[in-house]
Amino acid sequence: QVQLVESGGREVQAGESLRLSCAASAGTLSAYALGWFRQAPGKEREFVAAISRSRLIPSYADSVADRFTISADNAKNTLYLQMNSLKPEDTARYYCTVGTNIATVKKTSSGVWGQGTQVSVYS
Repeated sequence: QVQLVESGGREVQAGESLRLSCAASAGTLSAYALGWFRQAPGKEREFVAAISRSRLIPSYADSVADRFTISADNAKNTLYLQMNSLKPEDTARYYCTVGTNIATVKKTSSGVWGQGTQVSVYS
């Protein structure tokens, strides 16, 4: 069973950039499609981005498509989320997850999550 650990979140001003990381403390990420979700206080967890197992096909929520980039380094067993032009509405706890393909990532079928990392954006 893969185990995930997110990091990189902090408080930033609107317009700044952050890069989140998701490392596997157990298991191998190269066997999976990977994804990022986020959850703001009082709201449901929502899809942010996913990447195929080949690492060639990304998928993004409309709200982040022109600002965020998902990538993965199989050699480092780590998933990344580069977030540019951050907005206050990006404030949330960010979680990574795995799936057999992008569709199952979006459905959160695996039920595998890290503890999350907090991103706070102030204007």
